[in-house]
Amino acid sequence: MSRIYKILPRGAWQAAQSQGRFDGSAVDRQDGFIHFSTAAQAQETARRHFAGQEDLVVVVVETQDLGSALRWEPSRGGELFPHLYAHLETALARAVIEAPLGADGVPHIKIDR
Repeated sequence: MSRIYKILPRGAWQAAQSQGRFDGSAVDRQDGFIHFSTAAQAQETARRHFAGQEDLVVVVVETQDLGSALRWEPSRGGELFPHLYAHLETALARAVIEAPLGADGVPHIKIDR
């Protein structure tokens, strides 16, 4: 099993849950896929893209649950990132974890490895 992580505002996840699916953030929709991170990438993603944002959660998904809509593509420095070319069924979330802001203003993501 391989887990990937989506960082997003709690309100966006709650709205998705009421619809049964997450269609992505504005950036995801603009890029044409939902951005995910691996465990090793998640903290840097939080630092680069979510600094100063409060009330965030991290949705945990198993890669095998996403099928062929999940692609690994180069991004930061050529590193491969998981991109989902479909909506995310909220029922596929294995967990939702808190991402509180640290003293440095960066969301702290605690992932059990």
